Amino acid sequence: MPTVALYNINGEQVGELALKDEVFGVEVNESVLHDAVVMQLAGRRLGTHDTKTRSDVSGGGRKPWRQKGTGRARHGTIRSPIWRGGGIVFGPHPRDYQYSLPRKVRRLALKSALSAKVNSGDILVLDYLKLDQPKTKDMVKILNNLQVDRALLVTAEAETAVEKSARNIPNIKPLTATGLNVYDILAYNKLVMTKDAVAKVEEVFAK
Repeated sequence: MPTVALYNINGEQVGELALKDEVFGVEVNESVLHDAVVMQLAGRRLGTHDTKTRSDVSGGGRKPWRQKGTGRARHGTIRSPIWRGGGIVFGPHPRDYQYSLPRKVRRLALKSALSAKVNSGDILVLDYLKLDQPKTKDMVKILNNLQVDRALLVTAEAETAVEKSARNIPNIKPLTATGLNVYDILAYNKLVMTKDAVAKVEEVFAK
């Protein structure tokens, strides 16, 4: 069972926290991590690319020259793909790139990402994280105490003051435990979670 240090907002270690093996101690599956990241990035694609087919380009209202007797190849329209300025044959058109992996694969990917952070020592657990009012200066001070400059900040529930204080800081992204995802875990150097957020993630994924 992996164990991590428990810190307060002043950066002082106040204890230790045992993490569940089923969530934070699984064998890291790099193949599944790759599949999960590709799935997330595919879902972010707009898919608005488009090209004009021969029915979309302008011109070609009549046959360019008669069928026989000119010595030239026969053509029916200047909108043909073999003409300059003609339509595109197999060009891209608007489409949805989103797809989904099986539920078990997605769960394994998230567990692998969390376990990778534990293995590399890049997870920090706070006993609590609450602010009386949104204030970026206070959040910067907390992050400096924890010595993190690029981190994913995870709370158990939506904390408006925390979110508003952190969202304007470069390389810091606030998230709730339910919004935790593989791409963000791997994209940020540090994973900073509250004790309650850890308990919520374990409750959902240890089943």
